[in-house]
Amino acid sequence: MDASPPHEVPHFNGSAPISRIVRQVAERVPGERLALGDIAEALGDRAFGILILLLCLPALLPGLAAVFSLPMMLLGVQMGLGFRQPRFPGFIARQSIRREDLLRMADASSTWLARVERFVKPRPGFFTGPVGDRMVGWLTVYSGLMILLPGPMTNAPPAFGIIVMALGVVESDNRVVGIGAALTFAGCLFATAVLLFLAWVGWRAVGLVL
Repeated sequence: MDASPPHEVPHFNGSAPISRIVRQVAERVPGERLALGDIAEALGDRAFGILILLLCLPALLPGLAAVFSLPMMLLGVQMGLGFRQPRFPGFIARQSIRREDLLRMADASSTWLARVERFVKPRPGFFTGPVGDRMVGWLTVYSGLMILLPGPMTNAPPAFGIIVMALGVVESDNRVVGIGAALTFAGCLFATAVLLFLAWVGWRAVGLVL
């Protein structure tokens, strides 16, 4: 990601499926590079869910966890505090991704996203209300922290839950958000247990050496 100047951006139909929205953003936001701030503005009230989803996928790649998990945690804090739309500080809002890369991501994910979207539909309930949004936000922060901290097999379990939860947030699906929240919490507990065990082993090893 590199710095990119802000652009004036269009707004899209909030009822479009996730994969179509991603492609529309990639195709219609001006410029070869799309700034995070521009994407957030273009996505409107779907920005939190889709941005968390887009940031979670590359955060699984070695060496990129710190780059992508920190903005994801910032989104989580804002959701947890009740923000309706993301507000990035300038240095994060200007960070950008190549339009070609976003289109490639849309193509690569279109098949499985289309399959998932068949089971995701608007279902109002507790998890799609204000309290549910705040819960999703703080779980996103917890998951982002687990992705950021180094540990064997500690990234994938919470990230999988976040992806499911984010899909539910985008489509206002109470059931999917609830399932994703349970998966995220379980994944974070697993990652926490692994990290605590590694810390305990390291402490015991230091004690033996000393």
